[in-house]
Amino acid sequence: MFEAARDALHIPPVLGWGLVVVAVALVAGSVAAWRPGGGAELRARMASWWVMAALLVLALLLGWPAMTLLFAGASFLALREFLSLAPLRREDRLVVLFAYLTVPFVYGLVALDRYTVFLIAVPVYFFITTPFLLAVAGQTRGFLAAAAVFQWAALTCVSNIAYVPFLMRTPDAEAPAGAAGLVFFLLLVTEMNDVLQYVCGKLFGRHKIAPTVSPNKTWEGFLGGWGLTAALIVGLAPVFTPFSRIETLIAAALLPLAGFAGDVTMSAIKRDLGVKDTSRLIPGHGGVLDRLDSLTFTAPLYFHLLAAYALERF
Repeated sequence: MFEAARDALHIPPVLGWGLVVVAVALVAGSVAAWRPGGGAELRARMASWWVMAALLVLALLLGWPAMTLLFAGASFLALREFLSLAPLRREDRLVVLFAYLTVPFVYGLVALDRYTVFLIAVPVYFFITTPFLLAVAGQTRGFLAAAAVFQWAALTCVSNIAYVPFLMRTPDAEAPAGAAGLVFFLLLVTEMNDVLQYVCGKLFGRHKIAPTVSPNKTWEGFLGGWGLTAALIVGLAPVFTPFSRIETLIAAALLPLAGFAGDVTMSAIKRDLGVKDTSRLIPGHGGVLDRLDSLTFTAPLYFHLLAAYALERF
């Protein structure tokens, strides 16, 4: 029955089994959450995980248009969270509008498959236009800080996240499990890195790695999660990606580090802004940006590793 459903949806066998494993993990987590003593917060987290997983799986099955729409919505919400917390000035309203326009512009480039323009849209065009608009507003107080806030917001919340749907534009023939398999692998590895670092930190954590930024992060959690995630990448990369052995080892070394860097960097930003979460939109998780913090670093790195070494498409 599973094979018939998989074939009807044109799901590569390995991706189909990967989705089954994710479903089993969600069921196990839900059983743990709803047992006596599971706690309301854990139940809320698991309920949110079911919704997020369902949206991602549906987008994976429907292809790049659905994935583009899903991540465009996520980028808009993440950008709104970021700009609502940032210390902006009244004179910045024009640039706020311009920042929001990066969402349809960048994701429009994904839809149009304009890879070259996509690469430079925010790092170059937004970069040179934003300070000009701030200068036109005529307010020099806090000019550099305001420019930096908008640059960081557009890169983190829009450009970096948009690499995920652009990866779905890869021809299926270029990857063992198709374009959906490439994205599934990225999402799985990024999330498992967060989970494994958390678990290792809980079990073995003693020495703080960045106590003033993220007091719960420890060297034991970081190194344990890094090693286990690297092993996961080495085991699964040949199944989901066209990486060679050397390229797999590079990805195994760098992706867990990038995920940790994204998490800690966003923690530093939230500390600076005096908030624990970017919003309360996702029960048990905080905001959209809280959920995507690691992905904002792993997605562009993974994409460019594939583009440089493994894919003919880019």
